[in-house]
Amino acid sequence: MRNIIYLLTIVGGLFLCSYSPVKEIKPKQPVYQDIPYLQEYSIKYYAKSDTIRLKKVGCDRNGDIKILTSAGLFKPYNGQFLYAGTLEKDQSYRPMAAKKLSDMQVYKDQFVYLDDKAVLSNSWAGKLFSKHAFADATQFEAGVDFTFLLSNGKEIRLLKDSKISWQGTFAEGKVLAMHFDVSRNLFWLLGSNNLCSFDPAKKELKTVFKGDNFTCFDLTSDKKTVLVGTSNGFICFDIATSKQEGVLIQRIPSTEITALREVNGQMWFGSKEGAFQLRADGKYNFYNGERWLPSNLVVDFAKGENNSVLILTDKGLTEMAYKTWTLAEKSEYYEKQVRLRHLRNGFNSSYDNMEKGNLSSGRLSDSDNDGLWTSMYLAGEVFRYAVTKSEEALQNCRESLDAMERLYTVNGMKGFPSRSFERSGWMKHLSDPDRWKNASDAEWDWKATTSSDEVIGHIFVLGAMAELIGDADLKNRSIHLIDELMQHIVDHDMYLVDWDGKPTLWGKWNPDYVNSMPKNVGDRKINSSNVMSMLQTAYHFTHKEIFRQKAFELMNKYGYFENLMQKMDNIGKADVNADERSKMLSGDWNHSDDEMYFVGYWGLYRYALNDTLKNHFKDAIIDHWQIERPEKEGAWNIFTALTGTPNFDLNEAAWWLREYPIDLIEWVIVNSNRKDIDKLEPNFRMQTTKEVLPPDERPISRHNGNMFQMDRKHGNGNSESSAGDIWLLPYWMGRYLGVLSAPVSGKQKVNN
Repeated sequence: MRNIIYLLTIVGGLFLCSYSPVKEIKPKQPVYQDIPYLQEYSIKYYAKSDTIRLKKVGCDRNGDIKILTSAGLFKPYNGQFLYAGTLEKDQSYRPMAAKKLSDMQVYKDQFVYLDDKAVLSNSWAGKLFSKHAFADATQFEAGVDFTFLLSNGKEIRLLKDSKISWQGTFAEGKVLAMHFDVSRNLFWLLGSNNLCSFDPAKKELKTVFKGDNFTCFDLTSDKKTVLVGTSNGFICFDIATSKQEGVLIQRIPSTEITALREVNGQMWFGSKEGAFQLRADGKYNFYNGERWLPSNLVVDFAKGENNSVLILTDKGLTEMAYKTWTLAEKSEYYEKQVRLRHLRNGFNSSYDNMEKGNLSSGRLSDSDNDGLWTSMYLAGEVFRYAVTKSEEALQNCRESLDAMERLYTVNGMKGFPSRSFERSGWMKHLSDPDRWKNASDAEWDWKATTSSDEVIGHIFVLGAMAELIGDADLKNRSIHLIDELMQHIVDHDMYLVDWDGKPTLWGKWNPDYVNSMPKNVGDRKINSSNVMSMLQTAYHFTHKEIFRQKAFELMNKYGYFENLMQKMDNIGKADVNADERSKMLSGDWNHSDDEMYFVGYWGLYRYALNDTLKNHFKDAIIDHWQIERPEKEGAWNIFTALTGTPNFDLNEAAWWLREYPIDLIEWVIVNSNRKDIDKLEPNFRMQTTKEVLPPDERPISRHNGNMFQMDRKHGNGNSESSAGDIWLLPYWMGRYLGVLSAPVSGKQKVNN
């Protein structure tokens, strides 16, 4: 009787799930036009000695950069992107070495210096040598027609052509900085508690504003406002009204302002925690850690060559440079990065064990997820080939498929993919000795305990390759691997069975395992979603009825359809009465599951067994995407576009692609101290802030990471991630799906 009821259930379920209504007419999807944008990156130069104090930086009309230090003039040497340079003694003008320089500035695009005898320059044929007899002068500011205002912090003197035409005393405190306002022919002087003006025509010094704890200042380019940095924020002083505009501004990344300068029309702030730039929307770009700066204590700013910004810190100099790129040009850079440093036996790998970002000191590393990371890189190359028919992309596909294929053959177990492989004996003494097994070929070892992460990644890329690569050899090999892997799982009662005859820890899609968890525990949904994607992909390419039958059996008899359609809002922590495993699996949101869901959505939606299922699966994908939207995750937005929906946050996806840093080294970065972000209380999804930070301001993260992670406090510069899985996959998938255009020439650049 049970068999009859079961048969009727299956037949009814097959009928319902096989019914196909008229296909929906999909609305037109938006397309991001790949116009040029500004890609920023930093070139760093480190001081060789901690005993030298770095004071000021400048750049003249020739692009010559000089740094004034406590030991004289220095200049940057031999730096380029990812390859840090050094600060070296400037010996360009030998007589300058003997001079006791106390200040430096760029005046009329030339370097001018202050020493204990004169204001001088090597420009203008060296004719500028204005003696001052002000031996302890520490700073100066240039006015009109080679007039200079000098100060030792207390006394002030006006100098021109070696004559002092006025002198006075700074009444309150000490002069910290001076700037000249050419539009008003006024010198502005800042003390720790006051802002003063000096009129060289009237010879009049007066206090115009008082406050507390001033540190630095600058005039805006329109000369309407003076911005004053303090030890607890900054203020805006309106020159026309001689009043402060609004309140002390403290909603900024760091409130202890150490430097302030408008460069190229944008206001830059320095602090003890990094540099930040005021954007047009009132928010800030924050530059913290050695991705951007030699150290976080900012000393000075200056305009550099080609619209670059020079940022001097207490440990060295950054040249913040900008390229006008398209996303397509960015992809070319990333392609080279992967091929140069991230291919290990054909696997897409990390480059680890570096010494503070030194690329010559690193090595390629194996990973538990070699198969998954390679699947994602390889999928990007598949999409690239589908779009461009590039022979280079096709060769990349061949090489990485060789590595993927060998995961199955190196262990001698039919249909079982290894986690990784390496030459014999090498990995056992480095990591996971119990999981490394000897291959039949004595030259090689392979890694066991393969996870479900690898399996869904394999099925995703093998399906994409079988569909989109016209090369018969690659297509047939892909289908063969799909067949062997899924036949292994079906033959072993929906388990992935390891060398010891036991299922691996996570390779479990059997109903006894999946349905043993409460419906709100994410593993019940993810395993059901993934295995349906896997079985559908296998049936689509092999046409073996066993895969189709198993899919309907799991959906109809064991509730996998209900499991995978579970709303994401319902996923949460297991009830207090649940078993310990369910509690452990649902302690917080699993971002690795997000990765597994979305790579699985390719097969779940694209190879759906019928249109009824396809429409349901579309609903499930969009439901998942809705809960992921705050992350602005480029890959998840692009994956959602495969459903044909016009709403998949295309602008956020393009923003993510533009904002991802081209320095993928994992530097220490700290955002948790910032005062300009709204932090949230601890929560199930581990969302730390109300709004996600731009990718170039937070730690490097693969797609299985939490996009709301604010800090990385260890391993400074010890590893470089591969752009293969992180960036190239969503970019080329977007190009293939048609939601990202080819590069568009002749268009105005995007301002990030």
